[in-house]
Amino acid sequence: MISDILGSAYPYVKSLHIISVVAWMAGLFYLPRLFVYHVEAADRGDSRDEIFQVMEQKLFRVIMNPAMMATYLFGLTLAFTPGVVDWASVWPYTKIAGIGVLTWFHHWLGAQRKAFVAGENIVSGRTYRLMNEVPTICLVVIVFSVVVRF
Repeated sequence: MISDILGSAYPYVKSLHIISVVAWMAGLFYLPRLFVYHVEAADRGDSRDEIFQVMEQKLFRVIMNPAMMATYLFGLTLAFTPGVVDWASVWPYTKIAGIGVLTWFHHWLGAQRKAFVAGENIVSGRTYRLMNEVPTICLVVIVFSVVVRF
């Protein structure tokens, strides 16, 4: 019975999963870029610092956190749908590894946001630019894992 429900809901769950991933990835790409501008254009306590903090907080809490949770919810629903995942293949594990790194990166960004709020950011704009490549690498690993299914 539950497998019939999951099977019939599959295209809707997959669609919602893709939408959630796109929203989460948008935040994972944009927040480090905001941090670059924050480091390079604002001084602690000035009006630009306050504006960046509001933008970063809203992006993280209103978009990124819900998108990450929805990505997990719909992704796990897909994983438990019979016939969707071949656990004897390598691809589910490379995808899970990519998701793990994205989740770590999400929480690292959250910690960096808190450092800005506390006035304790020590990370340079260059480092944020480099860290902005992490979601790109994970995206490549995840997409190839799912599409090629090696």
